[in-house]
Amino acid sequence: MKNTILQEIQTELSKIEQAEKVKIIYACESGSRAWGFESEDSDYDVRFIYIKKTAHYLSIQKQRDVIERPINDELDISGWDITKALSLLKKSNPPLLEWLQSPIVYRDTGTITSKIRHLMSEYYSPKSCMYHYLHMAQGNFREYLKGDSIWVKKYFYVLRPVLACIWIESGFGVVPTEFEILVDKVVKQKELKEAIDDLILQKKAGNELDMGDKIPIISDFINSELQRLSAKNERPAVTDDYKKLDDLFIEALKEINGMNI
Repeated sequence: MKNTILQEIQTELSKIEQAEKVKIIYACESGSRAWGFESEDSDYDVRFIYIKKTAHYLSIQKQRDVIERPINDELDISGWDITKALSLLKKSNPPLLEWLQSPIVYRDTGTITSKIRHLMSEYYSPKSCMYHYLHMAQGNFREYLKGDSIWVKKYFYVLRPVLACIWIESGFGVVPTEFEILVDKVVKQKELKEAIDDLILQKKAGNELDMGDKIPIISDFINSELQRLSAKNERPAVTDDYKKLDDLFIEALKEINGMNI
């Protein structure tokens, strides 16, 4: 990763802290660069979790819990308030779970993020995650992979959620962020794995992967798995308890804001 973009990301995070009067406790890469199938011109999808001063949370008014910045050619940056992040952890929100496992971390302040990760398995819901990934795969399939000529690079955006569903039904736990971990663990057929690996190499090399012919072995796999997975129904979340999340929120206020509560 270029030093110039790293500096730009850190600068933008600091500007957000100053302008919004927040403390960013965690920032990471999301999207294709975190998944491991970026091309040279892929943008940087920076996601973060922030916390405000304690007084902000002591109002009966509904407070905005998202910060977004305009997207430019290279940088897409946005974040969630810690209250939103913890609420989504309760719902086993897959994007949040992916953020917390990102291999590219830009900031990690204090102990709060590690404590959130510690609760991931407790609030993990195979049913919720399966629903999310299956509907993502179905939607992307309908949009990009129908017909004889398809968006070849969009194979990744169907393959990844399909493999995530297989990971979940196999009982492997929280789905990892990195695509190659999914492929290595889930794909058993040698020829299919070779075809996927070749597609990854082509995309990373910057090869043109726009409209083109289907790759039969990958298309056949996707078609059969989408049909099979559509009937899946997984068990509910492990717990509905908010107390541990409330306790962690109070810990975060104490650690970041230095106040007794």
